[in-house]
Amino acid sequence: MNRGKGFLLLLLAIVVVLVVGIVRPFLEYVLLGLLLAYVLFPIHVRLVDVLSTRLPTARFAEPLSALGLILASLVAIILPLLYVFLAFLGDLQVIYRGESNIETALIESKIAEYAGAEINLEEGITLVTEWMFAVFFGDVSGLFASMLHASLGIALLLFLVFYLLIDGPALVAWLTQASPLSPSVSQTLTDQIDRTTWGAVVGHAFAAVVQALVAGVGFYLVGISNVVFWTIVMVILAFLPLIGVFIVWAPAAVYLYLIDEPTAAVFLAAYGLIVVSFIDYYVRPIVIDKRARINPAAILVGVFGGVYTLGFVGLFVGPILIGVLVAIIETYRTEYRDGQRQQSNTVTESTPQHGDSSESATPLDATDEQSRPIR
Repeated sequence: MNRGKGFLLLLLAIVVVLVVGIVRPFLEYVLLGLLLAYVLFPIHVRLVDVLSTRLPTARFAEPLSALGLILASLVAIILPLLYVFLAFLGDLQVIYRGESNIETALIESKIAEYAGAEINLEEGITLVTEWMFAVFFGDVSGLFASMLHASLGIALLLFLVFYLLIDGPALVAWLTQASPLSPSVSQTLTDQIDRTTWGAVVGHAFAAVVQALVAGVGFYLVGISNVVFWTIVMVILAFLPLIGVFIVWAPAAVYLYLIDEPTAAVFLAAYGLIVVSFIDYYVRPIVIDKRARINPAAILVGVFGGVYTLGFVGLFVGPILIGVLVAIIETYRTEYRDGQRQQSNTVTESTPQHGDSSESATPLDATDEQSRPIR
Protein backbone atom coordinates (compact mmCIF):
# COMPACT_ATOMS: atom_id res chain seq x y z
CA MET A 1 0.00 0.00 0.00
CA ASN A 2 1.50 3.35 -1.06
CA ARG A 3 1.45 6.49 1.04
CA GLY A 4 -1.33 8.19 -0.90
CA LYS A 5 -3.72 5.28 -0.56
CA GLY A 6 -2.91 4.82 3.13
CA PHE A 7 -3.44 8.51 3.86
CA LEU A 8 -6.75 8.49 1.97
CA LEU A 9 -8.01 5.48 3.97
CA LEU A 10 -6.94 7.13 7.23
CA LEU A 11 -8.71 10.33 6.24
CA LEU A 12 -11.80 8.33 5.34
CA ALA A 13 -11.83 6.60 8.74
CA ILE A 14 -11.50 9.94 10.57
CA VAL A 15 -14.33 11.53 8.59
CA VAL A 16 -16.58 8.48 9.13
CA VAL A 17 -16.03 8.69 12.89
CA LEU A 18 -16.84 12.42 12.86
CA VAL A 19 -19.99 11.89 10.76
CA VAL A 20 -21.19 9.11 13.08
CA GLY A 21 -20.64 11.42 16.05
CA ILE A 22 -22.66 14.16 14.38
CA VAL A 23 -25.52 11.88 13.33
CA ARG A 24 -25.64 9.90 16.60
CA PRO A 25 -28.09 12.23 18.46
CA PHE A 26 -30.60 11.80 15.62
CA LEU A 27 -29.74 8.23 14.64
CA GLU A 28 -33.25 6.94 15.40
CA TYR A 29 -34.82 9.53 13.10
CA VAL A 30 -32.30 8.85 10.32
CA LEU A 31 -32.96 5.11 10.47
CA LEU A 32 -36.71 5.69 10.57
CA GLY A 33 -36.42 8.00 7.55
CA LEU A 34 -34.48 5.37 5.60
CA LEU A 35 -37.06 2.76 6.53
CA LEU A 36 -40.05 4.93 5.63
CA ALA A 37 -38.52 5.93 2.28
CA TYR A 38 -37.82 2.27 1.50
CA VAL A 39 -41.44 1.29 2.20
CA LEU A 40 -42.92 4.24 0.28
CA PHE A 41 -40.66 4.01 -2.77
CA PRO A 42 -42.69 1.39 -4.73
CA ILE A 43 -45.83 3.49 -4.22
CA HIS A 44 -43.86 6.58 -5.23
CA VAL A 45 -42.83 4.98 -8.54
CA ARG A 46 -46.43 4.10 -9.44
CA LEU A 47 -47.71 7.51 -8.37
CA VAL A 48 -45.07 9.29 -10.47
CA ASP A 49 -46.20 7.33 -13.53
CA VAL A 50 -49.80 8.37 -12.92
CA LEU A 51 -48.97 12.04 -12.29
CA SER A 52 -46.66 12.25 -15.31
CA THR A 53 -49.58 11.59 -17.63
CA ARG A 54 -51.91 14.08 -15.93
CA LEU A 55 -49.67 17.07 -15.22
CA PRO A 56 -48.72 19.67 -17.85
CA THR A 57 -45.05 18.97 -17.22
CA ALA A 58 -43.58 15.73 -15.90
CA ARG A 59 -40.84 17.38 -13.83
CA PHE A 60 -43.32 18.19 -11.05
CA ALA A 61 -44.48 14.59 -10.75
CA GLU A 62 -41.70 13.38 -8.44
CA PRO A 63 -41.86 16.28 -5.92
CA LEU A 64 -45.66 16.18 -5.77
CA SER A 65 -45.64 12.42 -5.31
CA ALA A 66 -43.05 12.63 -2.53
CA LEU A 67 -44.92 15.42 -0.73
CA GLY A 68 -48.24 13.61 -1.01
CA LEU A 69 -46.84 10.36 0.36
CA ILE A 70 -45.15 12.17 3.26
CA LEU A 71 -48.38 13.94 4.21
CA ALA A 72 -50.38 10.72 3.95
CA SER A 73 -47.83 8.92 6.12
CA LEU A 74 -47.97 11.66 8.75
CA VAL A 75 -51.73 11.43 8.90
CA ALA A 76 -51.67 7.62 9.08
CA ILE A 77 -49.06 7.62 11.87
CA ILE A 78 -49.82 10.72 13.93
CA LEU A 79 -53.62 10.49 14.11
CA PRO A 80 -53.75 7.04 15.79
CA LEU A 81 -50.91 7.92 18.16
CA LEU A 82 -52.54 11.25 19.01
CA TYR A 83 -55.84 9.50 19.65
CA VAL A 84 -54.17 6.98 21.99
CA PHE A 85 -52.30 9.73 23.83
CA LEU A 86 -55.37 11.93 24.32
CA ALA A 87 -57.55 9.00 25.38
CA PHE A 88 -54.89 7.81 27.80
CA LEU A 89 -54.48 11.30 29.22
CA GLY A 90 -58.24 11.62 29.65
CA ASP A 91 -58.41 8.28 31.46
CA LEU A 92 -55.62 9.39 33.80
CA GLN A 93 -57.53 12.56 34.64
CA VAL A 94 -60.73 10.61 35.29
CA ILE A 95 -58.91 8.15 37.54
CA TYR A 96 -57.16 10.97 39.37
CA ARG A 97 -60.52 12.63 40.11
CA GLY A 98 -61.93 9.30 41.31
CA GLU A 99 -64.59 9.19 38.60
CA SER A 100 -63.47 5.98 36.90
CA ASN A 101 -66.05 3.30 36.11
CA ILE A 102 -63.64 0.54 37.14
CA GLU A 103 -65.40 -1.67 39.67
CA THR A 104 -62.66 -1.40 42.26
CA ALA A 105 -64.75 -2.64 45.21
CA LEU A 106 -65.66 -5.87 43.44
CA ILE A 107 -62.08 -6.43 42.29
CA GLU A 108 -60.76 -5.80 45.82
CA SER A 109 -63.18 -8.34 47.28
CA LYS A 110 -62.19 -10.96 44.70
CA ILE A 111 -58.49 -10.40 45.34
CA ALA A 112 -59.06 -10.62 49.10
CA GLU A 113 -61.03 -13.84 48.60
CA TYR A 114 -58.32 -15.55 46.54
CA ALA A 115 -55.16 -14.00 47.96
CA GLY A 116 -56.27 -13.65 51.58
CA ALA A 117 -55.00 -10.07 51.77
CA GLU A 118 -56.85 -6.79 51.58
CA ILE A 119 -55.61 -4.09 49.23
CA ASN A 120 -56.75 -0.55 48.48
CA LEU A 121 -56.98 -0.55 44.71
CA GLU A 122 -58.13 3.06 44.39
CA GLU A 123 -55.18 4.30 46.40
CA GLY A 124 -52.78 2.27 44.26
CA ILE A 125 -54.31 3.57 41.03
CA THR A 126 -54.11 7.14 42.33
CA LEU A 127 -50.45 6.74 43.25
CA VAL A 128 -49.62 5.32 39.83
CA THR A 129 -51.52 8.14 38.14
CA GLU A 130 -49.67 10.79 40.17
CA TRP A 131 -46.36 9.14 39.34
CA MET A 132 -47.16 9.13 35.61
CA PHE A 133 -48.18 12.80 35.71
CA ALA A 134 -44.89 13.57 37.44
CA VAL A 135 -42.95 11.62 34.80
CA PHE A 136 -44.67 13.31 31.85
CA PHE A 137 -45.18 16.84 33.17
CA GLY A 138 -43.06 17.18 36.32
CA ASP A 139 -39.83 18.42 34.72
CA VAL A 140 -40.91 21.28 32.48
CA SER A 141 -37.38 22.10 31.28
CA GLY A 142 -36.71 18.45 30.45
CA LEU A 143 -40.04 18.20 28.65
CA PHE A 144 -39.21 21.31 26.60
CA ALA A 145 -35.78 19.90 25.69
CA SER A 146 -37.35 16.58 24.65
CA MET A 147 -39.95 18.35 22.53
CA LEU A 148 -37.25 20.46 20.85
CA HIS A 149 -35.16 17.37 20.10
CA ALA A 150 -38.20 15.54 18.75
CA SER A 151 -39.15 18.51 16.56
CA LEU A 152 -35.68 18.68 15.03
CA GLY A 153 -35.63 14.92 14.55
CA ILE A 154 -39.02 14.89 12.82
CA ALA A 155 -37.96 17.75 10.53
CA LEU A 156 -34.78 15.85 9.63
CA LEU A 157 -36.85 12.70 9.01
CA LEU A 158 -39.23 14.49 6.64
CA PHE A 159 -36.44 16.07 4.59
CA LEU A 160 -34.60 12.75 4.45
CA VAL A 161 -37.67 10.88 3.21
CA PHE A 162 -38.35 13.55 0.58
CA TYR A 163 -34.87 13.47 -0.93
CA LEU A 164 -34.54 9.69 -0.67
CA LEU A 165 -37.76 9.23 -2.63
CA ILE A 166 -36.45 11.51 -5.37
CA ASP A 167 -32.73 10.62 -5.41
CA GLY A 168 -32.82 7.14 -3.86
CA PRO A 169 -32.02 5.20 -7.07
CA ALA A 170 -29.08 7.49 -7.82
CA LEU A 171 -27.75 6.94 -4.29
CA VAL A 172 -28.02 3.16 -4.64
CA ALA A 173 -26.29 3.28 -8.03
CA TRP A 174 -23.45 5.38 -6.60
CA LEU A 175 -22.97 3.02 -3.66
CA THR A 176 -22.90 0.06 -6.05
CA GLN A 177 -20.27 1.73 -8.24
CA ALA A 178 -18.18 2.80 -5.24
CA SER A 179 -18.25 -0.69 -3.76
CA PRO A 180 -15.01 -2.70 -4.13
CA LEU A 181 -17.12 -5.74 -4.98
CA SER A 182 -17.63 -6.83 -8.56
CA PRO A 183 -20.85 -5.68 -10.26
CA SER A 184 -22.35 -9.18 -10.17
CA VAL A 185 -21.62 -9.62 -6.47
CA SER A 186 -22.92 -6.12 -5.68
CA GLN A 187 -26.14 -6.85 -7.56
CA THR A 188 -26.59 -10.19 -5.79
CA LEU A 189 -26.01 -8.57 -2.40
CA THR A 190 -28.45 -5.75 -3.19
CA ASP A 191 -31.13 -8.22 -4.24
CA GLN A 192 -30.61 -10.30 -1.10
CA ILE A 193 -30.83 -7.26 1.18
CA ASP A 194 -33.92 -6.00 -0.65
CA ARG A 195 -35.70 -9.34 -0.30
CA THR A 196 -34.88 -9.82 3.39
CA THR A 197 -35.62 -6.18 4.29
CA TRP A 198 -38.97 -6.16 2.50
CA GLY A 199 -39.96 -9.44 4.10
CA ALA A 200 -38.90 -8.34 7.57
CA VAL A 201 -40.60 -4.93 7.41
CA VAL A 202 -43.77 -5.55 5.43
CA GLY A 203 -44.34 -9.08 6.72
CA HIS A 204 -43.73 -7.99 10.30
CA ALA A 205 -46.09 -5.02 9.99
CA PHE A 206 -48.78 -7.01 8.18
CA ALA A 207 -48.80 -9.75 10.81
CA ALA A 208 -48.89 -7.20 13.65
CA VAL A 209 -51.84 -5.28 12.19
CA VAL A 210 -53.83 -8.45 11.43
CA GLN A 211 -53.18 -9.84 14.90
CA ALA A 212 -54.27 -6.61 16.59
CA LEU A 213 -57.44 -6.37 14.49
CA VAL A 214 -58.36 -9.96 15.29
CA ALA A 215 -57.77 -9.32 18.99
CA GLY A 216 -59.90 -6.17 18.74
CA VAL A 217 -62.76 -8.26 17.37
CA GLY A 218 -62.49 -10.44 20.47
CA PHE A 219 -62.66 -7.37 22.70
CA TYR A 220 -65.78 -6.21 20.88
CA LEU A 221 -67.46 -9.61 21.26
CA VAL A 222 -66.99 -9.68 25.04
CA GLY A 223 -68.09 -6.06 25.50
CA ILE A 224 -64.80 -4.38 26.44
CA SER A 225 -65.17 -0.59 26.31
CA ASN A 226 -62.91 1.63 24.19
CA VAL A 227 -62.30 -1.10 21.61
CA VAL A 228 -60.70 1.32 19.12
CA PHE A 229 -58.26 2.55 21.77
CA TRP A 230 -57.20 -0.95 22.78
CA THR A 231 -56.92 -2.08 19.16
CA ILE A 232 -54.52 0.76 18.34
CA VAL A 233 -52.51 -0.06 21.47
CA MET A 234 -52.36 -3.70 20.37
CA VAL A 235 -51.22 -2.69 16.88
CA ILE A 236 -48.21 -0.99 18.49
CA LEU A 237 -47.51 -3.82 20.93
CA ALA A 238 -48.06 -6.55 18.31
CA PHE A 239 -44.68 -5.70 16.80
CA LEU A 240 -43.26 -7.52 19.81
CA PRO A 241 -43.66 -11.19 18.86
CA LEU A 242 -45.06 -13.71 21.34
CA ILE A 243 -45.80 -11.26 24.19
CA GLY A 244 -47.08 -8.11 22.49
CA VAL A 245 -50.85 -8.61 22.27
CA PHE A 246 -50.81 -11.01 25.22
CA ILE A 247 -49.96 -8.05 27.49
CA VAL A 248 -53.41 -6.60 26.69
CA TRP A 249 -55.85 -9.47 26.26
CA ALA A 250 -54.63 -11.57 29.19
CA PRO A 251 -55.18 -8.82 31.83
CA ALA A 252 -58.52 -8.06 30.15
CA ALA A 253 -59.60 -11.67 30.62
CA VAL A 254 -58.51 -11.55 34.27
CA TYR A 255 -60.44 -8.29 34.74
CA LEU A 256 -63.60 -9.83 33.30
CA TYR A 257 -63.29 -12.75 35.68
CA LEU A 258 -62.79 -10.45 38.68
CA ILE A 259 -65.96 -8.48 37.91
CA ASP A 260 -68.06 -11.66 37.86
CA GLU A 261 -68.19 -12.25 34.10
CA PRO A 262 -66.65 -15.73 33.93
CA THR A 263 -68.21 -16.65 30.57
CA ALA A 264 -66.74 -13.60 28.84
CA ALA A 265 -63.41 -14.15 30.62
CA VAL A 266 -63.16 -17.79 29.50
CA PHE A 267 -64.20 -16.88 25.96
CA LEU A 268 -61.61 -14.10 25.69
CA ALA A 269 -58.86 -16.32 27.15
CA ALA A 270 -59.70 -19.15 24.74
CA TYR A 271 -60.00 -16.71 21.84
CA GLY A 272 -56.61 -15.22 22.67
CA LEU A 273 -54.86 -18.56 23.10
CA ILE A 274 -56.33 -20.18 19.99
CA VAL A 275 -57.16 -17.48 17.43
CA VAL A 276 -54.83 -14.59 18.29
CA SER A 277 -51.86 -16.80 19.12
CA PHE A 278 -52.40 -18.73 15.88
CA ILE A 279 -51.48 -15.58 13.96
CA ASP A 280 -48.35 -15.09 16.07
CA TYR A 281 -47.12 -18.67 15.91
CA TYR A 282 -48.09 -19.59 12.35
CA VAL A 283 -49.10 -16.63 10.19
CA ARG A 284 -46.23 -14.33 11.24
CA PRO A 285 -43.45 -16.89 10.52
CA ILE A 286 -45.06 -17.85 7.20
CA VAL A 287 -45.45 -14.24 6.03
CA ILE A 288 -41.96 -13.18 7.10
CA ASP A 289 -40.09 -16.34 6.17
CA LYS A 290 -41.77 -16.59 2.77
CA ARG A 291 -39.75 -13.66 1.49
CA ALA A 292 -37.11 -12.84 4.09
CA ARG A 293 -36.14 -16.48 4.77
CA ILE A 294 -35.31 -15.64 8.37
CA ASN A 295 -36.01 -17.93 11.28
CA PRO A 296 -38.67 -16.49 13.64
CA ALA A 297 -36.24 -16.88 16.55
CA ALA A 298 -33.81 -14.55 14.75
CA ILE A 299 -36.65 -12.06 14.21
CA LEU A 300 -37.42 -12.19 17.93
CA VAL A 301 -33.77 -11.54 18.85
CA GLY A 302 -33.64 -8.64 16.40
CA VAL A 303 -36.84 -7.08 17.77
CA PHE A 304 -35.84 -7.17 21.44
CA GLY A 305 -32.24 -6.19 20.77
CA GLY A 306 -33.36 -3.35 18.51
CA VAL A 307 -35.87 -2.03 21.05
CA TYR A 308 -33.28 -2.15 23.84
CA THR A 309 -30.68 -0.35 21.72
CA LEU A 310 -32.68 2.08 19.58
CA GLY A 311 -36.12 2.35 21.18
CA PHE A 312 -39.27 2.22 19.07
CA VAL A 313 -37.47 2.32 15.72
CA GLY A 314 -35.57 -0.79 16.82
CA LEU A 315 -38.78 -2.77 16.31
CA PHE A 316 -38.02 -2.56 12.59
CA VAL A 317 -34.29 -1.89 12.45
CA GLY A 318 -33.41 -4.93 14.59
CA PRO A 319 -34.99 -7.51 12.24
CA ILE A 320 -33.62 -5.62 9.24
CA LEU A 321 -30.06 -5.83 10.55
CA ILE A 322 -30.55 -9.55 11.14
CA GLY A 323 -31.82 -9.79 7.57
CA VAL A 324 -28.83 -7.85 6.22
CA LEU A 325 -26.48 -10.19 8.08
CA VAL A 326 -28.26 -13.18 6.54
CA ALA A 327 -28.04 -11.54 3.10
CA ILE A 328 -24.29 -10.96 3.43
CA ILE A 329 -23.68 -14.53 4.55
CA GLU A 330 -25.87 -15.90 1.75
CA THR A 331 -24.09 -13.74 -0.84
CA TYR A 332 -20.71 -14.92 0.39
CA ARG A 333 -21.87 -18.52 0.20
CA THR A 334 -23.27 -18.28 -3.31
CA GLU A 335 -20.68 -15.98 -4.85
CA TYR A 336 -17.42 -17.04 -3.23
CA ARG A 337 -17.55 -20.39 -1.45
CA ASP A 338 -19.73 -22.16 -4.03
CA GLY A 339 -17.91 -20.36 -6.82
CA GLN A 340 -14.53 -21.53 -5.57
CA ARG A 341 -15.88 -25.05 -5.19
CA GLN A 342 -17.18 -25.08 -8.76
CA GLN A 343 -13.88 -23.68 -9.99
CA SER A 344 -11.91 -26.37 -8.18
CA ASN A 345 -14.21 -29.04 -9.60
CA THR A 346 -13.70 -27.67 -13.10
CA VAL A 347 -9.92 -27.74 -12.68
CA THR A 348 -10.07 -31.29 -11.36
CA GLU A 349 -12.18 -32.47 -14.29
CA SER A 350 -9.84 -30.86 -16.82
CA THR A 351 -6.73 -32.51 -15.33
CA PRO A 352 -5.92 -35.94 -16.91
CA GLN A 353 -6.03 -38.92 -14.57
CA HIS A 354 -3.11 -41.29 -14.03
CA GLY A 355 -5.10 -44.23 -15.36
CA ASP A 356 -5.50 -42.49 -18.69
CA SER A 357 -1.76 -41.92 -19.24
CA SER A 358 -1.39 -44.91 -21.56
CA GLU A 359 -4.33 -43.81 -23.68
CA SER A 360 -3.09 -40.29 -23.93
CA ALA A 361 0.40 -41.48 -24.72
CA THR A 362 -0.77 -43.70 -27.58
CA PRO A 363 -1.07 -40.98 -30.21
CA LEU A 364 2.31 -39.62 -29.23
CA ASP A 365 3.86 -43.06 -29.44
CA ALA A 366 2.26 -43.60 -32.82
CA THR A 367 3.56 -40.27 -34.01
CA ASP A 368 7.02 -41.06 -32.72
CA GLU A 369 6.84 -44.48 -34.41
CA GLN A 370 5.97 -42.86 -37.72
CA SER A 371 8.65 -40.25 -37.45
CA ARG A 372 11.32 -42.78 -36.41
CA PRO A 373 13.71 -43.53 -39.34
CA ILE A 374 13.60 -47.06 -40.81
CA ARG A 375 16.77 -48.98 -40.53
